[in-house]
Amino acid sequence: MEWQIKSFSELSKKELYEILKLRVDVFVVEQECPYPELDDKDDMAYHLIGRDNCEIIAYSRLFLPGDYFEEAAIGRVIVKEEYREQNIGTEMLGESIKFLIEEKCAKDIKLSAQNHLRNFYGKHGFEPVSDVYLEDGIPHIDMLRRYK
Repeated sequence: MEWQIKSFSELSKKELYEILKLRVDVFVVEQECPYPELDDKDDMAYHLIGRDNCEIIAYSRLFLPGDYFEEAAIGRVIVKEEYREQNIGTEMLGESIKFLIEEKCAKDIKLSAQNHLRNFYGKHGFEPVSDVYLEDGIPHIDMLRRYK
C-alpha cells in the first residue's frame, strides 16, 4: 500500500477524477444515498490517497482547524469495497491522524461518523460528542479525538 497526501492544487486531473468516482461509487451508489457529493470543500482540504498497484483504493479528506470544524477534521473516509476487511481503514486513519498532528500541529480532531462505524473510530481514540442525527438519511454521530 502506497500513501500520498496532496493539496487540491497538487492533484492531477486523473487523480481528481478517480477520487470523485470512488466517492460517488461508495457514498451515492453503494449506499443508495443521492446527495450533493461536491460540497465546495475539496479545494481547502488535503487528500490522503491510498494506492494498490497504481489504483486508488482508499481515500480520506483532511482539514486544518477552522476549515471544516473548529478542530482539525477527517472526512470522506473510503476503502473500495473489495479491499475492505484488510485493515486498510485502520492504516488510513492512522496516516490521517499522523499527518494532522505531526505535520500540521493539530490538537483535537473531529469527524462526522456514520453511526455504525462509531466503534471503529472509538478504537482510534475518537469519542462521541453529539447525539445520533440523520445526515442525508443516514444516522451519523460527531466524534472527537482529544489532544493527549
